[in-house]
Amino acid sequence: MDNSTVAPGSITDFGINSRLSTLQQNDIVSEIIANSKIIMNKNSSPVFNPVSLIRTKRDKGRLSREEIKYLIDQYSRDELPDYQMSAFLMAAFLNGLNDEESSALTESMLHSGDVLDLSDITGIKVDKHSTGGVGDKISLLLAPIVASCGVPVPMISGRGLGHTGGTLDKLESIPGFRTDLDLKRYREVLQKHNMVLIGQTAEIAPADKRIYALRDVTATVESIPLIAASIMSKKLAEGINALVLDVKVGSGAFMKTRLEAQKLAEKLVAIGEQFGKRTIAYMTNMDQPLGRYIGNWLEVKESVEGLQCNGPDDVMELTHLLAGTMIHLGGKTKTIEQGIEMSKDAVDSGRAFDAFKALAAEQGGDTSVLDDPESYSESQFQFDLEAFEDGYISQFDAYQIGMAALELGAGRKTKEDDVDPVAGLEMVRKTGDRVQKGETIIRCYTNRRDVESITKSQLEDSVTISSNAPEPAPLISHQIDKDGVKEF
Repeated sequence: MDNSTVAPGSITDFGINSRLSTLQQNDIVSEIIANSKIIMNKNSSPVFNPVSLIRTKRDKGRLSREEIKYLIDQYSRDELPDYQMSAFLMAAFLNGLNDEESSALTESMLHSGDVLDLSDITGIKVDKHSTGGVGDKISLLLAPIVASCGVPVPMISGRGLGHTGGTLDKLESIPGFRTDLDLKRYREVLQKHNMVLIGQTAEIAPADKRIYALRDVTATVESIPLIAASIMSKKLAEGINALVLDVKVGSGAFMKTRLEAQKLAEKLVAIGEQFGKRTIAYMTNMDQPLGRYIGNWLEVKESVEGLQCNGPDDVMELTHLLAGTMIHLGGKTKTIEQGIEMSKDAVDSGRAFDAFKALAAEQGGDTSVLDDPESYSESQFQFDLEAFEDGYISQFDAYQIGMAALELGAGRKTKEDDVDPVAGLEMVRKTGDRVQKGETIIRCYTNRRDVESITKSQLEDSVTISSNAPEPAPLISHQIDKDGVKEF
């Protein structure tokens, strides 16, 4: 055969001996293609070979920005199957992604949908994100506080899954409150109230939504670079100028150790700053639930109490720190400390509570239950976990408490499950409290008849009582920004 006349991409074009059998030739070609990062499509334009890219990451190699973009673009167009994206995610989970790869993954997921331009809305737009915990209702207080101080808050939140609660489920426990606004309405509400609280729309980082669903069923959730890219792709798409991060650490957090939490915080800050967004993170304690209540309406009720100057100390301490940081990044103060004082004044004056009610009404909510929380319907059943001996509560397992709340109906085991707005837990005692045998530690609320036994078993395993009082642990341990890590 005259090789000068063969078409590019044919068997002979690869330099294969034409005397070999067709089967042998095809095997060799397959091996050449499989080990090539770039192959040719029908139009002779170069495209990347997904198998080779997966192999590179499997073998601890580095992928370029263009290669990662190709994988995400192809998956977004349904031209890369789930099984290949799953293989890439597992390779990334096992071998990690460096800073350049994490940035490329974030950028690719960010640009898989709309990136909002809010430049026509006056002010520096600032949002806050928590990495998830038990009893974490901070967004409900923080958004109206910051908005009432003149800083726009475009907040896109998520739902609860597993042991952690979701801001959207809490908001929707207010009768009529709608979180499913489209982007046009999102802008209108933000313009009018200086804040808006909605869920992720189909236009915002759709690749992230699909990839997260894969991570959830392929055991690749707990990966720092994958978590960071997922969080930041959504947040950057909101149209924000700055971001405050609450990175939880402890038994009720995804990051169980300080080192894991610090790595995640540093990665999140690095990505934010790389995209030109002022970003500050705090590492906060999640070894016990935040506040006194866990559950959707119960946490709204506690948030209302906080906005009316009657919130738990830990909730208000963290709220004012995060709000003060947002107010500072929003250009309203020279220091974070001054921002904290503005935050406290917004609560003390009643401005923040008024702002919350106005937003709830705008998004369809019945504000009468905010004015009179006791008018809200109660659960059918209540039962208590009692102290099994005298002593001090030395430790809680916040994860087990979150799972108990799920059994009561406050959370979902699958994304399709409904949540009961009145189900949940009340932390009658907290870490460090002295108790006597038979005293109530935790009170449970549910509409399910058959969960008392399993819930009590979970809660008993979550409580440690000791003869000596424990050393108090700080609620906020570290601050992370572009200048590094500082003890708080």
